[in-house]
Amino acid sequence: MSAPMPSKLAYVPFVSVANMMRLINHIGLTEMLTGIATYIEDDFRRWELFDKAPRVASHSDVGVIELMPTSDGQVYGFKYVNGHPQNTVEGLQTVTAFGLLANVQTGYPVLLSEMTLLTALRTAATSALVAKYLALAGADTMALIGNGAQSEFQATAFRAICGITKLRLYDIDPAATQKVLRNLSDQGFELTACSSAQEAIEGAQIITTCTADKQYATILTDNMVGAGVHINAIGGDCPGKTELHKDILSRADVFVEYPPQTRIEGEIQQMPADFRVTEMWEVITGKAKGRRDERQITLFDGVGFATEDFSALRYLRDQLETTGLYDALDMIADPDDPRDLFGMVRRAGGESM
Repeated sequence: MSAPMPSKLAYVPFVSVANMMRLINHIGLTEMLTGIATYIEDDFRRWELFDKAPRVASHSDVGVIELMPTSDGQVYGFKYVNGHPQNTVEGLQTVTAFGLLANVQTGYPVLLSEMTLLTALRTAATSALVAKYLALAGADTMALIGNGAQSEFQATAFRAICGITKLRLYDIDPAATQKVLRNLSDQGFELTACSSAQEAIEGAQIITTCTADKQYATILTDNMVGAGVHINAIGGDCPGKTELHKDILSRADVFVEYPPQTRIEGEIQQMPADFRVTEMWEVITGKAKGRRDERQITLFDGVGFATEDFSALRYLRDQLETTGLYDALDMIADPDDPRDLFGMVRRAGGESM
């Protein structure tokens, strides 16, 4: 007796790196960023439905490996992601990731995807979505401090969602800034390479800090931040890693995704446990105020949260039927008789077991 053919349930849609790049170019980068931002916003509006917990992290002296799970009661999702700042010395990515969605009713996976690219998209989409609520209306200039792999995605998302047209760039590695200048030279931005963080923030209504070093750092000091500025602080994402002097936090209204995680990993790890923050889901649903006036300093202490990855995967899954840009991966053992897994293996070997 021959082995049964895999059922439809055995096959899981898989989005490879190659197909993710095809999707981005097919749909358009701007359209994907705004689409993902819409899904993130929608999921923030139903925040109370989600299982929420700080990510499960395994730290070493060279980096971190993390799992980020959540569920809305119907669909379960998780992301595997690492952060190894020294990888670039060896020609490797600082961050790599993959993710999965599953049907809560059966436990069967319904999507497996690369998430190195998708994480860059969802991080940029989240940053710009938050700035839509917190930054000064009419802001057109952003300082981008830290010009690594995330930079161009941040810039594109802020242009699409917030109307940013002028970028002031700084990185301790001038080659990183030159890379951004090349990549964005034909994208309609007014680009300025700067020689210091202080120079970069001149005239900027929005400041994005996105550095990779796993250490307590002071990218911005208190005297550098003027009234009305919105700070998009997304580089801090693990214990012992920050970018801002704590005096800035004392002057600003600080907004976060999920306080129990941000107090461990974000800028506010420098502050007392009762330091006041506002959760972004409250702002988006109207339960709390975002920007109140033109002089207020707003600060998004963004560390990345599982619901945002869930939103990005949910968006991705919804694109697959119309684009067909995925592979069907024979991933789930699904015998004709669910109690006879052993027999399925025997038949596959010609009953020779």
